[in-house]
Amino acid sequence: MREEREFHQYLKNRLMISPKNAELYELAFFHRSASYVLNDGTHVNNERLEYLGDAIIDAIVADFLFCRFPKEKEGFLSKMRARIVNRDHLDGVATSMGLYEILITQKNTTKKRICGDALEAMIGAMYLDQGYENTRAYLIDYVFFNFIDLESLLQTENDFKSRFLEWGQKYRLQITFKMAPESINAKEFAVQAMVNGIPMSRGTGLSKKNAEQDASRNALSYIQSSDFSIKDFLNFLTRKVNTSSV
Repeated sequence: MREEREFHQYLKNRLMISPKNAELYELAFFHRSASYVLNDGTHVNNERLEYLGDAIIDAIVADFLFCRFPKEKEGFLSKMRARIVNRDHLDGVATSMGLYEILITQKNTTKKRICGDALEAMIGAMYLDQGYENTRAYLIDYVFFNFIDLESLLQTENDFKSRFLEWGQKYRLQITFKMAPESINAKEFAVQAMVNGIPMSRGTGLSKKNAEQDASRNALSYIQSSDFSIKDFLNFLTRKVNTSSV
């Protein structure tokens, strides 16, 4: 009974939630690593609530961005939503909220790496408990206002070089930038973005930094094109390496 009261107090005082059905929230913090099976075969964990909460968060974030950026196109809105609901970002938000303190897992599970799952499950529980409008208000007025740095995410969205380097790290490719042999004029820099030593794109700018951003933007534009295949690209790089070593 004491632990149950402490949990309810944590919801109200730390997470600013006044539950109608507290059992939903208790289930939301029961990670699958600590799940158990009832006699009827039912698995007791937060996976179903996580599934529901994931969809609710997607809808609310899409709604928020649509209203917050009325002049931006679909591509920008989709990328911003992806950055907000990114697993690492949600884990960080949930950790800042303190969800790891009440998350039930196996002892050898690193709680801070799965907090995002609990946040999704908690939002799923809130949706069932209090409806969409109250859940939307909580997510935007409390979570967004206190735990999400939208300006930082906007900066990251416009940092093409960082995004290009992240792409390279994902596929274990070496990304470098090399001054191009030619320049448009004396005041403009020209650089080539290199992948494993092979030119992928070219960029120009009034500074070397701006030229690298432009080259990265052009590389990302190519990567995101409909005819780009990472498998074919990696095969191409492998053939280049094999050819040069002969």
